[in-house]
Amino acid sequence: MEQRTMMRRVQPSYAHEEPYTAKSSVVYEGLLTGLGFVFGTLGSIPLCCCFPNPFKEIEQGSVGLVTKFGKFVKALDPGLYKINPFCENLQMIDIRMRVQDCPRQVVLTKDNVSIEIDSVLYWDILDPYTATFLVSDIEKSLIERTLTTLRMVLGSKTLQETIEHRDAISQEIRDVIDKTAESWGVRVESILLKDVILGRDILQNIASAATQKRIGESKVIAAEAEVGAAKLFREAADILNSSAAMQIRFLETLTTISANSGNKVLFLPTSVEDLTVIHKK
Repeated sequence: MEQRTMMRRVQPSYAHEEPYTAKSSVVYEGLLTGLGFVFGTLGSIPLCCCFPNPFKEIEQGSVGLVTKFGKFVKALDPGLYKINPFCENLQMIDIRMRVQDCPRQVVLTKDNVSIEIDSVLYWDILDPYTATFLVSDIEKSLIERTLTTLRMVLGSKTLQETIEHRDAISQEIRDVIDKTAESWGVRVESILLKDVILGRDILQNIASAATQKRIGESKVIAAEAEVGAAKLFREAADILNSSAAMQIRFLETLTTISANSGNKVLFLPTSVEDLTVIHKK
């Protein structure tokens, strides 16, 4: 029996360290660093609750950014690390895929129709340093950029295009914001146009247009049927006007008359061919 191995996507490593050099207050920084080391060592002793525990755990799906006296010094992958409690600070950054509901937007389409759009944004952090230290509020910035692009793209589309080509519009929005998102240290995985909400007047107009279309189609079908029936009647008339048809009708008439009882006096032509001459006259 074959063993099936499940392929797992391994979290990429962001671990790196930058050199730290004290530029001022060397004595003060050295004192705090030494005290942090001593108190942290005491805090690492089990049941020693009077001192801060220097060990910090970074969960899978997160990256730890360590700052020392406010300056970034290193990034840490998931695991257990010792942090100086007096001079270092650890900030957890979630790098998992995020699902963000965007606020409902009122958009005016190319054909001057006002619609409301509900959208969902899927994104994750690629560069924790840039997304944390170079952008003040990465989530708000990304959503605002996405909504602005959404209004711009939908403004160049008609209502019909918006309803029928949601996937293409989503890809177009993503293509526009990809470069900006990358410069912010994030990646937009996809944008979903969840719902297109139309006004009551627009819905009534669409329903009326659909009804009129069905009525028009039924009239076309009826007209085509009448034309077909007229052609059949014309063909039948042409067939009945032929000499062969007249002979058949003559014989059928004789059969019908002879089937009735009683004496009858009939004036018949001398030959069947004379029927055609009489009919033409």
